[in-house]
Amino acid sequence: MRHLNSGAKLGRNPAHRRATLRNLVTNVIEKERITTTVRRAKAARPVVERIITLGKGDSLHKRRQAAAYLLTPVATRKLFDDIAPRFADRAGGYTRIIHAGFRIGDGAQLAILELLGSKLKKKEKKEKQKAKAESEEPAEKAEARA
Repeated sequence: MRHLNSGAKLGRNPAHRRATLRNLVTNVIEKERITTTVRRAKAARPVVERIITLGKGDSLHKRRQAAAYLLTPVATRKLFDDIAPRFADRAGGYTRIIHAGFRIGDGAQLAILELLGSKLKKKEKKEKQKAKAESEEPAEKAEARA
């Protein structure tokens, strides 16, 4: 029986599990939205919330604690400069988990873990697609004239 054993094992040993959670948390802070499995999202959510709460108390000690957990200095700066001020008047509940169907390869349940208030950034079309679209437009105009 697993009495008082909280947290998901995620099929990893403790060091690998900690590294996985650190990677997930760093990516959520940097990108504000990640797609992962439901189990990983549920395991990473409380850690993300704890790190954001750490960012709300802007002191040197808290910066060092966050920097010790987050993997990149860019993520630490973004946490204290952008994300923490955005949630300054909110007492918890900074993230949302949206179920996103099943992964094609193995059928694992996917979820989107995102920060509240994150804006969806549209991907820019590649140059080949733009060039192809531009070359089709004159052809369509020529057909319309004929």
